[in-house]
Amino acid sequence: MKLSQYNYPFRNDLLAKYPTENRDDSRLMVVNRQTGKITHKIFKDVIDFFSPNDVFIFNDTKVFPARLYGNKEKTGAEIEIFLLRELNPELKLWDVLVDPARKIRIGNKLYFGEDDLLVAEVIDNTTSRGRTLRFLFDGSHDEFKETLYRMGETPLPKWIREKVEEIDKERYQTIFAKHEGAVAAPTAGLHFSKHLLKRMEIKGIDSAFITLHIGLGNFRTVDVEDLTKHKMDSEQIFITEEAAQQVNQAKMAGHRICAVGTTVMRAIESSVSTNGMLKPYEGWTNKFIFAPYEFNVADSMISNFHFPYSTQLMMVVAFGGYDLVMEAYNTAIKEGYRFGTYGDAMLIL
Repeated sequence: MKLSQYNYPFRNDLLAKYPTENRDDSRLMVVNRQTGKITHKIFKDVIDFFSPNDVFIFNDTKVFPARLYGNKEKTGAEIEIFLLRELNPELKLWDVLVDPARKIRIGNKLYFGEDDLLVAEVIDNTTSRGRTLRFLFDGSHDEFKETLYRMGETPLPKWIREKVEEIDKERYQTIFAKHEGAVAAPTAGLHFSKHLLKRMEIKGIDSAFITLHIGLGNFRTVDVEDLTKHKMDSEQIFITEEAAQQVNQAKMAGHRICAVGTTVMRAIESSVSTNGMLKPYEGWTNKFIFAPYEFNVADSMISNFHFPYSTQLMMVVAFGGYDLVMEAYNTAIKEGYRFGTYGDAMLIL
């Protein structure tokens, strides 16, 4: 498979700028790999395709307010900081993106908030846009994090909307978000409401939770035609003994395993035993899944509709099959499905 094969006639008006009023009221396209049949449902109907003791695997990462606005010392020039990850809690070191980056150099001080409540010093240039900042803050680490997050803004992708609104604080987060560390939401999980999870529980469908802290590398464009030459950025994952055991027991008993989103699929495929079972794991993954690929754990997956040339689309194609998935995307365009983070969903069986 080559990069040029992952194009389709995307239009900007397909992009969902707002979520549906209720999480589980999005549309759901159901794609059956065995029959090639494509059907149209509402997301809350997803449980009709699953039986008691089947397992949904969710990503319980929590998005933190990663976008900060401040000013450069002396010139007062406005700058935007995107917090990527904390490198050293004790020294308050953070890996960040800076915009505009060209004017920010090692030794510069950056000021944030009223009365310059937070000050950061640039101590390293890591990439053309990336920097390492040391925050200068007198107080405990907990006080520092509370201040940092209070001043931060929900990191809604700017291709959705330039301005973050009150609704995004709640809706750009899954209802089961628990472990803070993501700079983007696991979008397939956004469709699940408390009511839907309760209906799943009543039906006897089980839920397992793993954590993959989504980084911006997940959205980095692929700029090589030969996909074997593309390198994914590393993301941190946590798969507990309990989650692995829950998934493996269901799998061995012949029950269906559904990966809710491409981040879940990347995480579970990053820790697999030789006999195709899920292993507990705590560490990092830079796994890049594209066709041809043999999946080990999940036999169904839920995904939103992703952009042309994206690594998420490549994974969905690897799971669903190139011809069928591209047919599904073209059908989605004709049927007026909503694309992107706040868009509709696809269930591949």
